[in-house]
Formats: sequence, structure tokens, C-alpha cells
Amino acid sequence: MMAMLLEQPSTAEQSPLRSVEMETPRPAQSELRVRVRCCALCHTDLHMVEGELPLPKLPVVPGHQIVGVVEAAGSGVHSFREGDRVGIPWLYSTCGQCRYCRSGRENLCEQARFTGYHVNGGYADAVIVPEDFCYSLPEKFSDEHAAPLLCGGIIGYRSYRLSGAKRGDRLGLYGFGASAHIVLQFARYLGIEVAVFTRTPAHAALARELGAVWVGDARQSPPEPLDAAIIFAPAGALVPEALRATRPGGTVACAGIAMSPIPQIDYGLLYRERVLRSVANSTRQDAREFLELAAEVPVRTTVRLFPLAEANHALQQLKHSQIDGAGVLRIA
Repeated sequence: MMAMLLEQPSTAEQSPLRSVEMETPRPAQSELRVRVRCCALCHTDLHMVEGELPLPKLPVVPGHQIVGVVEAAGSGVHSFREGDRVGIPWLYSTCGQCRYCRSGRENLCEQARFTGYHVNGGYADAVIVPEDFCYSLPEKFSDEHAAPLLCGGIIGYRSYRLSGAKRGDRLGLYGFGASAHIVLQFARYLGIEVAVFTRTPAHAALARELGAVWVGDARQSPPEPLDAAIIFAPAGALVPEALRATRPGGTVACAGIAMSPIPQIDYGLLYRERVLRSVANSTRQDAREFLELAAEVPVRTTVRLFPLAEANHALQQLKHSQIDGAGVLRIA
């Protein structure tokens, strides 16, 4: 099978992914082999490729927003059969036994493994996945429009839940890429006003088109204070700006897996019971709930397609905010 392999991290501009032929993997007893059709890009891929995250496996095939078709199943598989269309997200497996797994917080499992990070991912013709960690996809979404739902959508949904935003509130989104443009749509559907903070004109235009009540720069103050905020851009300097824009008692959730250093802040920005929290991964329940909600809305993903062989170029475009919505690699 063909795959884009990361052997050594370096800047995206140096095109660190190499096209290689690899042996097609075989599924074990409770595993599926999925023939990949599409894999969406994620900023986590970029952080991996550029060495901003410690890598537990090298070489590794990145990619964790995978849409494909089951082409082989191990003898213990009961939930899927050959020909089924499935989605594979970031969370690849958990231990199922630790205090976090037993309390519904498997996203914090210390033995968790992640797709395209601990195991080879979707920048390839085929991938292996445990049957308990992949999902049937709503029929109304095409392959390329379903792919961004599998991380940008799921982690956006968890970030929204942890922000505490509710009907009638005003939610601020800092950065407007693959995840934020999905959150804006289901937040509006749930009766929440959304303000978007972005410096990119094309992203601002898309935010307005999707129904943001206000769009501006992070240094600007929205017309009304925020009840909650989610920071998607990996920029620590946005934290004090978001706290400043948020009402007392509100929550600022940081959705990224990595972020530049947060500057020293005056305690007054946090005082009056404002909450600053991170968002770590997601659970299978998050995935199930979000996919159901996405079909109900229905969420419309804005995508830009790239062939698999242009994965390096696609990551360069992602790095420089030159993709409106989500970038998606078309594999087959």
C-alpha cells in the first residue's frame, strides 16, 4: 500500500513526509482493516510533523480523521462487516481498567493510544483499527465532508460542552479553522450566539456566512461580554484576551493539544470565578453524541481537497491559514 511516512520531524516547508510503499497490514481478532477513502488534516498532524509533540513512534504514518470502507475483519469482530463505511478518530484504544476509564473519562487514560501517533494513521491506502473505536457515519455526509467531523467536530463538541455554554449565551471562538466552523453551526442550532475572533479575511467571511453575530480581531472587544469562550488557535497570548472578554463566572476552554506559552496575567482577569481549562482528547461517548447532532443540524463542512501525494503541500497551507474550513486528503 502507498503511505506518506514521517521518518524525522522538521518544518512543514521542508516537506518531511515521504511517499513509500508499505506492506498492507492484517487485522487481529477484534480488529478491522479499513480501505481509506479520505483523511482530513488536523493541527495535531502539523505539531507532530514539526516536532512540537514528543513522538512515541517513528517512523509513523500521520492522520486521524479517517473515512473508509471495511475490507477485512478479524474473527472476533461482530459490529461491522466488509463493505461498511466507517470513521476512525484520534482515540484509538484505552485500557478500560483505570480510574479514568471506569469513571467515564477514558480521554484521560494513561494507557490510551492515538491514531496516527502511537499507531499508523490515515495518510495511507489502508489502516487497522479496533472495532470498538470506530463508528458508522451518517449517510447524509459524503466521504470528504464526513472526515473533518472526526476530530475537528468531535473535539469541538467536547470543548463546547466543557465551556458550559447554553441556550441564550454568547460563545466566543478564537481562531476559525476546521473545528470552529463546525462548532459555530451546531451552537447556533442549539440557540447560542457566536462571536468569532480571527485575523484572516477569508475566515472572517466564512464566519459571517455561517451566522456569526460578530467577527473581529482578538484585540477587539465584542459588543457584549462573552458567557464562554473556546480557543482553537495554538497561541497562548489569546488566553488573557479571552479572559478579558468573558463575563464573571464564565469559562475559557483551550481546545488544542499544544499551545505557545501563556503570558503572565493579572489575577483580576481570572477573579470573580472565571475558569480557565484545557480540553484533552475525547471519549467514545463524545463521538457518538456529536455524530448524531451533526446529522440533526445538519452540519455543513467546508473542505478543500488534496491528493495524498500532496500531503506536505497541504500541511504547509494549513500552517499558514490558507485553507478555508478543513483540508482533506483524498486517498482513493
